Amino acid sequence: MPALDVLLSSGERVLRLRQHERGTSQERRYKRSHRRSPSSGRQHSHAVQHAHRERDRDRDRDRERDRERDRPAASGLAGSTSAMSSSKRNRGRRHHASVSPNPEQRHRHRSPASKSQRRPHKEFSSIIGETTTRQQFYKNNSARMKLVVMPESQVPFLPKSPRAPSIEDDVEGHLVYESGDLLANRYVVLATLGEGTFGKVVKVKDLKMDHVMALKIIKNVLKYRDAARLEINALEKIAVKDPEGQHLCVKMLDWFNYHGHMCIAFEMLGLSVFDFLRDNNFQPYPLEHVRHIGYQLCYAVKFLHDNKLTHTDLKPENILFVDSDYEVIYNSKKVPPLKREDVRRVKRTDIRLIDFGSATFDDEHHSTIVSTRHYRAPEVILELGWTQPCDVWSIGCILFELYLGITLFQTHDNREHLAMMERILGSIPQRMAHETKTRYFYHGKLDWNDKTSVGRYVRDNCKPLHRYLLSDNEEHKQLFELMLRMLEYEPSSRITLKEALAHPFFDKLPANQRLTDPRAAGDSQQSHERSHSLSR
Repeated sequence: MPALDVLLSSGERVLRLRQHERGTSQERRYKRSHRRSPSSGRQHSHAVQHAHRERDRDRDRDRERDRERDRPAASGLAGSTSAMSSSKRNRGRRHHASVSPNPEQRHRHRSPASKSQRRPHKEFSSIIGETTTRQQFYKNNSARMKLVVMPESQVPFLPKSPRAPSIEDDVEGHLVYESGDLLANRYVVLATLGEGTFGKVVKVKDLKMDHVMALKIIKNVLKYRDAARLEINALEKIAVKDPEGQHLCVKMLDWFNYHGHMCIAFEMLGLSVFDFLRDNNFQPYPLEHVRHIGYQLCYAVKFLHDNKLTHTDLKPENILFVDSDYEVIYNSKKVPPLKREDVRRVKRTDIRLIDFGSATFDDEHHSTIVSTRHYRAPEVILELGWTQPCDVWSIGCILFELYLGITLFQTHDNREHLAMMERILGSIPQRMAHETKTRYFYHGKLDWNDKTSVGRYVRDNCKPLHRYLLSDNEEHKQLFELMLRMLEYEPSSRITLKEALAHPFFDKLPANQRLTDPRAAGDSQQSHERSHSLSR
């Protein structure tokens, strides 16, 4: 590094450095005074059950508020398509025309957290004494002030990228980082891929393995750290059962604790099926894509269920394409909700299932409320207890969303959610109505008034499931028959994923897209060899 071009008096140089250090110290004191206490409200932080309860108690408030997007609702197709065609979507707004007139505030805008100023390099502090003050300096040096040139050897060294960052968190608990920062002496930050209530996902380069991967950096907040440990535990057990990743669950490559931030490294994947849908102006996927995505989803979740694990948070955001490259085609059909415009078609529909932060083993504590609102099963809403069939309900909602590009149950209120279910799927069974301890029923019937504004909204904008069919073609009818079996109210009557994979809707799946359980294939091969040996 060349010598300084500007000559400064030693007094001026020390003053500037001292002011910089004093300002940064004040900033650090301000951050400490405003930082969330790591111990408040967490008396039983080391108990696993508390980790589950703490994680799930704020699920709706945090996740639904932060994840709300410009998601179209199924109700927009009822009767006429006025909700879909009255005007083009405003991408700058985060709501849809068919949102219910619920008094609850549905959408809030987050102001991005301002990035904190970085600490000065440690070598700056060594240039000046810690006890030097402005008055002392001028008193001691006023008679011998002179211009000096700082030798090149004394110029503070500013390391080049990749560099070890100063460890700071913002007010929400996110790690403050910049492109080029080196984490854990191994991962170089390249870019931010996404952000959620849990933390951020960052594109990094692994210097040890020399390849790019996705690093999930969890907030420095106790409940999110505990949830991350649960996710790591689930992913490690999945890796033992499926080391080659043949059952389409995302592969965890590494994990570590970075100054209070749990970090999990994953293989790099493409967009989620929701992000692709949103970027495609919510144009629905073609039926053959719905078939392949749905088949893979049933296959992956069946693997979890076979190993006594329930995902509990299935949604389009947690289904990622392996590669989301696409081609643009012209849509010549004008069938609601489609428009005559260019649409994107993903080239490969291979997927991976992600986000096991809420995954629960059969013998673990089961939180009362699970799943994201739009994909939540009725037994969860009614607090009747849940098991693996709650995942099947979520898959039914996802298939509907892929087929039509809109959400089946666009609501944020339990009673309204149940009213939508009854309007679309029929009455809730008497057993569930009588056994629930919630107060949504009166004499075995849903306590719901159709004459209120919200009641009229549900009545006018929701319709029986079969009326959402886009075609009378047999394949479309098979899809809706499968969805109807996935959306059975009674969990015990709901179709299992083993049965779903054998459903006629998947009969036309190409041979190269079919998946087989390696263990079953091995058993079949051994049986064939024994049979061949006996025949000789």
